[in-house]
Amino acid sequence: MTVEAAPARPAARPAPPVPAAARRRNRAGRIGVHAFLMAVSLAFLAPLLLAVYASLRPYDETSEHGYFSLPRHLSLDYYRQAFTDSGMTKYFVNTLIIAIPGVLVTLFLASFVAFAVARLRMRGGLVLLMLFTAGNLLPQQVIVTPLYVVFNRIPLPYWMSDSMTMFDSYWAVVAVQIGFQLGFCVFVLANFMRTLPQEILEAAIVDGAGVWTQYWRITLPLCRPALAALGTLQFTWMYNDFLWALVFISDGDKLPITSALNNLRGQFFTDYNLLAAGSVIVALPTLVVFLLLQRHFIAGLTLGSGKG
Repeated sequence: MTVEAAPARPAARPAPPVPAAARRRNRAGRIGVHAFLMAVSLAFLAPLLLAVYASLRPYDETSEHGYFSLPRHLSLDYYRQAFTDSGMTKYFVNTLIIAIPGVLVTLFLASFVAFAVARLRMRGGLVLLMLFTAGNLLPQQVIVTPLYVVFNRIPLPYWMSDSMTMFDSYWAVVAVQIGFQLGFCVFVLANFMRTLPQEILEAAIVDGAGVWTQYWRITLPLCRPALAALGTLQFTWMYNDFLWALVFISDGDKLPITSALNNLRGQFFTDYNLLAAGSVIVALPTLVVFLLLQRHFIAGLTLGSGKG
C-alpha cells in the first residue's frame, strides 16, 4: 500500500511593490495630518502658554511693552504671592472635600446601576438607561432656585452642618455634583460593560458566585480603564465647578479653589499677571491627576476602537 504525498502548497506571491507616486501621496497625507494635529494642539495650548508666560513677567513690563514682547525679567515671585495672598491651602482642602467623595460615590453608584442594566438583563433596563441619560439634557441652571429652597428645608445635625440644614454645607454641593454626573457615567459604563464577554459571568454563576461577587470581583476589575477615564473627567469637572458652591455655600471659608482667584482681584485695579499665576496654580492638580491616570485614561478612550 502506497501513500501518496500531499501536494505541495504553492508559495505565497510577494506583494506587488507600492508605486513611488503612491508612497509620496501617503507621506504627504501623513505630513498634512500631523501638521493639522499640531496646529489644533497649539491652538488649545496657546491660552495656557500665554498665562504661564505672563505669570513669569512683572505687570509693569507687560503694560509697557505688551504681552507678546520679549521678556526683560523672569521670576516666580507672582506664584509665591498668589499662593499666600489668596489663602489657597484652605481652598484646596475645601475642593478636595467636595471632589473626592463626589467622584468616588458617583463612580460606585454609576457602576452598580450600569451592572444591573447591562449584565443582569433586568426588565426595563433600557428604559432605565434612557432615563439616566435624559437627565443630562436638563440645563443645570433651571433647577437652581428649587434646589436652593429644598436645601434650606432639609435639616441636618450640627456635626454635619453649621447651619443645621443642607444649605451652606459641603453636602449640598456633593449631592448636586453626584446627581448631575451620575447619568453620564451610567451611560458610559453600561455601554462598556456590554462589550465584556458574557461567558465570564456564566462561568462565575456556575461556580456559585452571587450578584455582589459578579459585580465587585469580576466585572469591576475589568472596567478599570473606563473607571479611570471617567474618574479623570469627573474630578476635572467637579474641581473646576464654581456655580454650585457659589449658590449653596454662603460661608467664604467653605468655598472651593476656584473662588480663591477672586481674592486676587482688586476693587479698582487687577494685576492680570498675578491672576495668571493663580490660574496656573489652580490648574496644576488636574494636570497631576491626568498624568497619574494617563495610561488608563487613554486606554479607556480607545476601548472598542479595534472591534468591527
